[in-house]
Amino acid sequence: MKQEPVDHWTQAGATPAQGAAMPPASLSAPSPPPPADPVSPAPCPWAEANSFYEPAMLHAALAQFDPAGQVRRLDVTEDSGDGGEATLLARLPVAAATRHGRYPARHVANWVHPHCYYGAPLLRAGREEDGWRGLLAQLDAADWSGDFLHLRLVDGDGPAVRALAALCAAQGRTIVEIERYERALLRSPLSAEDYWTQNVRSKKRKELRRQQNRLAECGRIERRVLTDAADLSPWCDAFLALEALGWKGAEGTALTADPANARFFRQACADAFATGGLDMLRIDCDGRAIAMLVNFVGGGGGFSFKIANDPAFARYSPGVLVEMDNLARVLDDRRTPWMDSCAMPGHPMIDSLWAERRAIVQYRVALHRPGLRGLRGRVTRYAIDTIEALAARARHRRSA
Repeated sequence: MKQEPVDHWTQAGATPAQGAAMPPASLSAPSPPPPADPVSPAPCPWAEANSFYEPAMLHAALAQFDPAGQVRRLDVTEDSGDGGEATLLARLPVAAATRHGRYPARHVANWVHPHCYYGAPLLRAGREEDGWRGLLAQLDAADWSGDFLHLRLVDGDGPAVRALAALCAAQGRTIVEIERYERALLRSPLSAEDYWTQNVRSKKRKELRRQQNRLAECGRIERRVLTDAADLSPWCDAFLALEALGWKGAEGTALTADPANARFFRQACADAFATGGLDMLRIDCDGRAIAMLVNFVGGGGGFSFKIANDPAFARYSPGVLVEMDNLARVLDDRRTPWMDSCAMPGHPMIDSLWAERRAIVQYRVALHRPGLRGLRGRVTRYAIDTIEALAARARHRRSA
């Protein structure tokens, strides 16, 4: 069974053989001073960052994509012992399901809505196994959770998965990897200029320099970062309009094609901005946005959420240009320690710019049940594992 990655990237003009040229610092306007509004994000208390399950994005998603209230938010808390506020050890939104790919099988999955590109639970740093222990205990005891947890879109090498594997070994709980791919990640101690020179071929850098020079002939070019709360709504309007101009608009998959998607985008951006978790970049030509990039960031890491550019300027590769500015935001301004591209594997644009990779994996995790329910679960998991193993062997023989 394969979970298809979501491709939220568009590319204007540049092909895999093209690319970029000039160091990001020379493309970007000088970085503005830290804005008074929004506030800087607080240090991340979690073992690994996941903006999609933080309140800013999760609340907006639940409001728009779960009107029937089918998603359950599992929280694991620990009393302070002195009557103070309880400590949150873990949080994971989940939803019950009756089919697992092609198989009829009752189970529960971490909630991944159409605009959620990462699914690791929020786990208190240093208490990862305790958090998982509480989450799995709730699922073991629930009548609605079925026979296993389908854990999607998690980092196979990250602390959440390491803690889960250790706990499963200790509890005699099976965990099976069912799909893996890699996607681009930006994480480096280098400056943006050094990173650019080291990881992008000189031919690509030269080509983008030519495109940048041609773009400058089109009008007054400005590169900006959102800092003023009064600009938030107009910038959201501009992004939605810009995205609708491209291939997503033509195919009916732009955010504006569904009012719920547009409402989610606006609310998530507003809530994240209020807590310092929104990083929005744009390039304008004579005051008109030709490329925009929306990131959700924090003290623990960031996620590049959506990018859009004007197809009328495709020959100048504005999408690559705004990504060069983003490189400076991460590596020079250190807006966030790292950034996940959230792109599909092998993406021709972002894979040519970012050198690091992140393993995105899916797992089936056994739930422990007593009596006949436990027996049914073991039989169900064994049958699925066996069918998939036989299918994998058949594919291997055909490709040999």
